[in-house]
Amino acid sequence: MEAGSARRVVILGSGPAGLTAAIYTARADLEPLVIEGEPSSTSDQPGGQLMLTTEVENFPGFPGAIMGPQLMMSMREQAEKFGAEIVTRKATRVDLSSRPIGIWTGEPTAPEPDIRTEALIISTGARSLMLGLENEARLLGYGVSTCATCDGFFFRDKKIVVVGGGDSALEEALFLTKFGESVTVVHRRKQLRASKIMQDRAFKNDKVDFVWDSVVTDVLGSEKVSGVVLQNVVTGEETTMAADGLFVAIGHAPNTTLFAGQLEMDENGYLKTTGGTGTGVAGVFACGDVQDHVYRQAVTAAGSGCMAAIDTERYLASVE
Repeated sequence: MEAGSARRVVILGSGPAGLTAAIYTARADLEPLVIEGEPSSTSDQPGGQLMLTTEVENFPGFPGAIMGPQLMMSMREQAEKFGAEIVTRKATRVDLSSRPIGIWTGEPTAPEPDIRTEALIISTGARSLMLGLENEARLLGYGVSTCATCDGFFFRDKKIVVVGGGDSALEEALFLTKFGESVTVVHRRKQLRASKIMQDRAFKNDKVDFVWDSVVTDVLGSEKVSGVVLQNVVTGEETTMAADGLFVAIGHAPNTTLFAGQLEMDENGYLKTTGGTGTGVAGVFACGDVQDHVYRQAVTAAGSGCMAAIDTERYLASVE
């Protein structure tokens, strides 16, 4: 890719949504450029959150399960096979008001963008908010999870701890009761933030217990989770609780900083889309977790990536 190069389609992000969009636009001879991001310890790294996942059992076509990174490498190889160009860079600025659209991958204050494109597909994803503990990061995928729908099956007859106090935390906890021997919700306050209906369901479920006024200060285990250390925020007392799994459900944050003031977002920062994957700005489309705060699954992200590619192809045909 040469500086100042002009493209027909640029895709920001290389998770299931971005790479599916790349496969479809490449097969449509649109020669997409995928800006995949740069390696980091967070979930907005190249390949998205699946790069931090171990076994994936719920992606269609893999009855024997597949490792998350392996699935993403297969998607990447497939996109490149059809002609997509993938670069390991990070977009630092975008100008959606210019035509063609300007994208910077270097110094964001540079007078001219590094790339210009006729159409842009945004698939920058979202990151799970974490507790920030060293062992939490080390054991992510080995008992630590941020998705009950993805990983609950692995915790059949196990002791599970869920951290959080909102609707998402209680939804995760209730889902996990289908598998776990017990589910303990740890919340830093005495009262939950969740809606009354979710609280009622959780309080009525015999498998769900609560630890109030407490936070998780450490995750125990050498190769997999064996317990957690809890600290009471009122008394300062620390206790150890045996656990096979820790589900962190304190929220998600979409990677939408680049588009602040340029695209419409909801109150939590997720991009709003209409008529499929359109953003309201001509030639700009969004797919995957950056605009989906409900399902957050690899298969739904891939599906919306397909939608964005088709919407992009039709847009380019209409302007030509």
